[in-house]
Parts: sequence; structure tokens; C-alpha cells
Amino acid sequence: MAKETAGDAHAPKETGTARVYVTLRNEILTMKLAPGTHLDELGVAERFGVSRSPVREALVRLSAEGLVTILPNRGNVVTPMDFGRVPEFLDALDLLQRVTTRLAALHRTDEDLRKIQLAAKTYEKAAALSIKKHNSLDVIETNYEFHMAVAKAGRNVYFADLYRRLLEEGRRMLNLHFQFQTMANISSEQMASDHTEMVAAIEAGDADWAEAAAHQHAVQFKGRFMQFLDRNLTAEMPVVYPASKSA
Repeated sequence: MAKETAGDAHAPKETGTARVYVTLRNEILTMKLAPGTHLDELGVAERFGVSRSPVREALVRLSAEGLVTILPNRGNVVTPMDFGRVPEFLDALDLLQRVTTRLAALHRTDEDLRKIQLAAKTYEKAAALSIKKHNSLDVIETNYEFHMAVAKAGRNVYFADLYRRLLEEGRRMLNLHFQFQTMANISSEQMASDHTEMVAAIEAGDADWAEAAAHQHAVQFKGRFMQFLDRNLTAEMPVVYPASKSA
């Protein structure tokens, strides 16, 4: 495989590990690297013009985020996406989103609220940029930051940690969801409208409203994502389904 350009290879204040990690992470999140893709250490090292050591370190970091699966004596693969369990995932996301948002309305401080409001504005700007660039990365990252700002304001580390794990697992689903939204010509304001209502409910300290807004947000995500799958658009995406146990 071709190496990166000399300019990239000698970027200032950037280690080989960081460069490999950031590039592979972005490619996995946007599914330029399909689930199930084999990541050969030597091939990756040749691509980036580095030794195998920084490649291993980058793969370990990606493994800790659930994006790469390290198989003993069998190499490394981009973690597969089990679409058969999507309904279970979305139900769990709905439940955790409702409880963390409800708790945020009850326990947030003024500083928490400022962080949530800033995260919401950042998300909306990122959504507009993602639509312009036809790239979901800005949406994926800022959506995560918004929901984690809400979760932290709820003052329950156990719920926040469980929610974080779900959000991390669902980042590639958000990429597919973004594809659906752009195909449906949904504006950045429409994409951010659920967040806006959640912020208003948290600001008002209205726990019931906050939970209802969070539930509606989850329901809309579930509906659009399942519609995306039902249209079989994933056949056009770089998605590899895991082999069944009976195969």
C-alpha cells in the first residue's frame, strides 16, 4: 500500500502512534474501513511509513474504544457490527438517555448548564459543517460530547458510565443515521431540534419534560435508523455482517 505523503509523515508535534490512531479512528467511524476489515500490522506500518510498534500502540487504543478487535494469533479486525442486536441496543440507549437527562434536570449546576448549552451550540454548528462537507465526523464527535455533558450533570457516575459505553458503541450507527438524514435533506436546525428541547427542559429543571424530550430523541433516532436498514441502503455501504454461529 502507498505511504502517506511526506508532509503528513513529518507533521509537527505528532507522534507516529497518534497519526495512525487518528487516521484509522476517523476511517472506522465514517466506515471507510468497513466492519470486519482485517488490519495487518505490517501493511498499516507501510502505509504510514512507521515501524510496527506505533501501529500496535494505535490498535490497542482503538481496541480500548471498541473499534478494533484484537484476535489472539489471528491479527486485528475492525470490530464487526451485529445488526441483529440493533433493537436491543436502541432500547438500552433510550432507557439510559431518559434517566441521564432526567437526572440532569434535577441536579445540574449553573456551570453544568453552561457546558450543556455550549455543547448544543457546537453540535448544531458541526451538523451544518458535516452537511456541507458530506462527512459525519463532526456530528459524531459533537453529539457524543453533548450527551456526555448531560450525563455528567446528572451526578450519577454509574449511569453516566453505562451511557458512555452505549454512545461509544453507537458512533458508527450515527454515521449511517447521518447518511439517512442528509438523503432526506434534513437541515442542521432540524438535526439539533431535539437537543434544543432537552436543553430547555434541563434549564427549566423539569424532570418529566426532560425525560420526555430524551425519549422522543431516542424514538426518532430509532425510527430513522431502522427505516434506513429497511430500505436496504446498507447494501451500498461498506458493512460486513458477522458470520452466523451456524455457518
